[in-house]
Amino acid sequence: MAKAILHMLSTLKHMSPFDVNMALDAGYDAAIPYTNVTLDEVTALVQDAMFSRAPSAALRTGIFFAGRDAVLALDMMDAAKKALLKPFEVSLFADPYGSFTTAGAMVACVEKILREKKQRELKGSKVVIYGATGVVGYSAAVISALEGAEVTIVGYSGLERVAKLADEMCKRFNIKVAPADGSAPEQVRALLCQHEIALCAARAGVQVISKDDLAAAKDLLIAADVNAVPPLGVEGCGLHDNGAIISPHGALGIGALAIGNVKYGAESGLFKKMASSDEPLCLDFRHAFALARELV
Repeated sequence: MAKAILHMLSTLKHMSPFDVNMALDAGYDAAIPYTNVTLDEVTALVQDAMFSRAPSAALRTGIFFAGRDAVLALDMMDAAKKALLKPFEVSLFADPYGSFTTAGAMVACVEKILREKKQRELKGSKVVIYGATGVVGYSAAVISALEGAEVTIVGYSGLERVAKLADEMCKRFNIKVAPADGSAPEQVRALLCQHEIALCAARAGVQVISKDDLAAAKDLLIAADVNAVPPLGVEGCGLHDNGAIISPHGALGIGALAIGNVKYGAESGLFKKMASSDEPLCLDFRHAFALARELV
């Protein structure tokens, strides 16, 4: 049998060792990194990989899109799709900076706890996302909005940048997302008090929500945090918390390692699906969320 080979394309200087390890542990025989890749180089790279093998080995070839830009990774995968020709089609998977699988896991964990402990659905819930200009926050916003949540994305450098991002999300995915400025602590707290679910995807080691903020947010149902580096994004929410009470009003916390366990399973599972599929696959945040839902 032909070897399972994964070609890993990144726009950054280095390919993520995390993703390389995950791919090899999931069953690929070789994971080959390509770094500093630009969008206009994707077609040639994909076709070079595609035409080097007989059609019978096409499904043993995979292309992975990394980097640190969700939109660019999706654009690169779109370019790759257009480059494919039957019967040489290979499988494609985008997970830039692990954001699609992390965001999928985060939203899936929230959805489960919300349903089981608050008897509520994600659809119609008011969701605020801190750190939404980052790749995980961006992806979580899109997933949540596609599921019917009322989503507000928060930026920390004024309203202009996050408003532009919200407009881009709305146009690209046909969703509704509202921008908000969180550059001052009082703005962060005010937004928390106006929403039912808080997703924290800010930089590692940055506390977004304090215990005082939680105490002020009487309508908050769940706060989830993907930051595993102290200080954590949500004060009082432990790394392993998965529905623990974290506020005087009964808000529940979901910690980074609880989310991380599901993220790990989702990324590994999608690599395994791609490596063993009997038809070409194109996997993105939608598939990451669907698998995460099965894993929680």
